[in-house]
Amino acid sequence: MLQATPFSSRPALPRPLWTLGLGAVLLLSACASRPPESAPTSTAPVTATPAVPQVAAPPAPGTGAANPEAGFARWVEGFKASARRAGISEATLQAAFDEVQFLPQLIELDRAQPEFNRPVWEYLDRAITPQRVANGQRKLQQVRAEADAAAARYGVPAPILAGIWGMESDFGRNYGSTPVIDALANLGYEGRREAWARGELLAALKILQNGDIDRAHMIGSWAGAMGQTQFMPTVFLAHAVDADGDGRRDIWASMADVMASTAQFLARSGWQPGQPWGGEVVLPPGFDLARADGEFKQSSEQWAAEGLRGPGGAALPVLAQAAVFLPAGAHGPAFLIGPNFKVILRYNNATSYALGVALLAQQLDGGPAVQAAWPRDLQPLSRSQTRALQTALNQRGFDSGTPDGLMGPATREAVRRYQRSAGLVPDGYPTLELLQSLQP
Repeated sequence: MLQATPFSSRPALPRPLWTLGLGAVLLLSACASRPPESAPTSTAPVTATPAVPQVAAPPAPGTGAANPEAGFARWVEGFKASARRAGISEATLQAAFDEVQFLPQLIELDRAQPEFNRPVWEYLDRAITPQRVANGQRKLQQVRAEADAAAARYGVPAPILAGIWGMESDFGRNYGSTPVIDALANLGYEGRREAWARGELLAALKILQNGDIDRAHMIGSWAGAMGQTQFMPTVFLAHAVDADGDGRRDIWASMADVMASTAQFLARSGWQPGQPWGGEVVLPPGFDLARADGEFKQSSEQWAAEGLRGPGGAALPVLAQAAVFLPAGAHGPAFLIGPNFKVILRYNNATSYALGVALLAQQLDGGPAVQAAWPRDLQPLSRSQTRALQTALNQRGFDSGTPDGLMGPATREAVRRYQRSAGLVPDGYPTLELLQSLQP
């Protein structure tokens, strides 16, 4: 094993502007195991993190107190007492909290809920530009040895690793500038997700205590996601890899560690080596769109026998179990997706994100962009309109779950059931026209 390099002599890390999202250009909502919302739609915080001891504490005083900075200081002292009982040393606590800051703007960001949902084509337009693809190809060549080593070890292709790298931090250009300790302490004090934040903060302290990184270099997004592929601390403890042999797991400055850690996460999440994620397809006339729910599965051969083809008549990607996926409904492109597409969703359970990773990886590897046109004339529903849609579906007996303004699987299935009952194309895609048809 190589001698560990002291932190003081390490290369300076980039210090990008503090941003709302995880990439200044994309403003993405994605990161590995992002904190769950009040009504969680992502499985990553549950399935992608190890069991980290949850430390009991009195309720946070909240930012509405007369003196929130004093309340924050009290919360930190209470947490430090619990962390001591969990085995965190006094030296680690001092290093972590001696300069901790109350950041009210971070709490405002955490509580903010955007009203307008971005359609998938707008998301992809911003995520996969010609400039980004060209830059990503150059960046991938620069780290080709590290990416290929991780691919050989874990079975996850280098372009997929680069796709996540690009989506999460714009190939290392922007992975946040907020101290992770400060971010998680503020989220814990705010109280809305205190149990989650306390577990992540304790994990961050363990990382400091293990010597993988020091506080000054442990920076990330305002939500506490760290490094070039945005691991939460609990994910780091479970999946980060010391691939360069220097005695530290460094997802900030060591590209060997970045690529190996990301690959191990995907491999442990079920990545099937040698299988494609899927690909774009053309549906035959008269295809039953009720089966294009992303869940009904059969082999590529069976889909081909029904008339599905790749663009220009190309063969379908070879998959033993594949589903048809219509991210923009009946009027947009169609994709055949396999198990590895679902694995990408374990990184961030948003289909736009998973499709962005897959398509960016495809183009980084010299493949084509999406061939079919997106239905850009369709107006996406706002969050309040989506809540109204969910409420109307529930009132009609089509259970969409608790109205939250988010289009999850339950809402899409409720839309399909309503569409079938009304003699409409059952593509599960919400439109303003559909909402109007449900309202009196």
